[in-house]
Amino acid sequence: MIKIYKTTTRKDWPDLVKRPVLETKDLNNLIVDIFKKIKEEGDEAIRFFTKKFDNVQLQELEISEEEWQTGIAKVPTNLKEAIQLANQNIARFHSAQAVKPKIITTTPGVECWQESRPIERIGIYIPGGTAPLFSTVLMLATPAKIAGCQEVILCTPPDENGQINPAILYAARLTGITRIFKIGGAQAIAALSIGTLSVPKVYKIFGPGNQYVTSAKTHAQQLGIGIDMPAGPSELLVLADETANPAFVASDLLSQAEHGTDSQVICVSNKIEILQKIKTEIEKQLPLLPRKKIAQTALSFSKLVLIQSKEESIEFINEYAPEHFILCAKDEDFYLKNLKNAGSVFIGNYTPESAGDYASGTNHTLPTNQFAKNYSGVNLDAFVKKITFQKITQSGLKNIGNAIELMAAAEGLQAHKNAVSIRLKNNS
Repeated sequence: MIKIYKTTTRKDWPDLVKRPVLETKDLNNLIVDIFKKIKEEGDEAIRFFTKKFDNVQLQELEISEEEWQTGIAKVPTNLKEAIQLANQNIARFHSAQAVKPKIITTTPGVECWQESRPIERIGIYIPGGTAPLFSTVLMLATPAKIAGCQEVILCTPPDENGQINPAILYAARLTGITRIFKIGGAQAIAALSIGTLSVPKVYKIFGPGNQYVTSAKTHAQQLGIGIDMPAGPSELLVLADETANPAFVASDLLSQAEHGTDSQVICVSNKIEILQKIKTEIEKQLPLLPRKKIAQTALSFSKLVLIQSKEESIEFINEYAPEHFILCAKDEDFYLKNLKNAGSVFIGNYTPESAGDYASGTNHTLPTNQFAKNYSGVNLDAFVKKITFQKITQSGLKNIGNAIELMAAAEGLQAHKNAVSIRLKNNS
């Protein structure tokens, strides 16, 4: 069960901000072996790993239109409507992130601007194990469509019957995905990175996963494949003072704890009484959850932390750099002004983290494991490249030419200088 930490001097912080780590010395070697086998054996290697890890023997890796239609028909109407509502909000929020090109005259006769170009082919990985995350399909495929990506390939593990969760199929069809492969885990990342007879090679891979998936995505970068971020197990930090509702806070902590056994939740408060009330609420709500065993294991990695000073509290939060940060405190302005590191922020008692997971409109694919210090969550820019342009007139080159010549000569790059000098002579 989750523990209360009463002594929180700064020397304790490195231990308090540690995330649970999968204990396996052979993780990297396993990932390299998976990539190597798929490179050498292609689809057969995918079938081998699907049998080994998912205990499913597949003939066809890609779902057929018949499977797609059969699956969609199983989705209840009210769930379809909920997915549609969420997707509308996600589309509205991400569409607003598009920026029109703006031409800047840096010097008379010198015009520079930047334009976005969509990444042509992207791969989306959707976990399917204990919680098939059809909501992540919306979070990734919808901004990809808005950005103009030509081809979106989806990989997700099959169930024990070799089927894909119907809600994943419906979300995929709603967002315009045209190809889905029954491939999970590190082998899915390898297939998207290398390409096989069945699975196209992509330019960038998106999607969360366990530490095997995260390690595989990191390895994919060595092959020149882009990734959204090294997103691993889910995490949440709540800051709660006397204005916070202990039952609400407990429900938020449990909502993240039920993601997986390697998830982590933290609650920081300035009063021990508040932490005790929250702990009591967790113990009251936990037994009612269908995924209580998963949540209970995650809670063993989690912490209730007493920090009395608000200045030290925000410093601790910035050091932890949470994927999700819920702020339930009366001095909102102080914390928001001084917040530096977080994936997504939820403000007030009536802003549950699960709103961002599903339907408020913000993206839930976020940096974990302190990567919020140097990564943003997925947004529209993640699906495009920014290309810079410049156009210089004869008079414009005259205005900046001498500076270029002097700088090139100072760096010993005579050909660079000559490329300007020859034009300036022609301009005289």
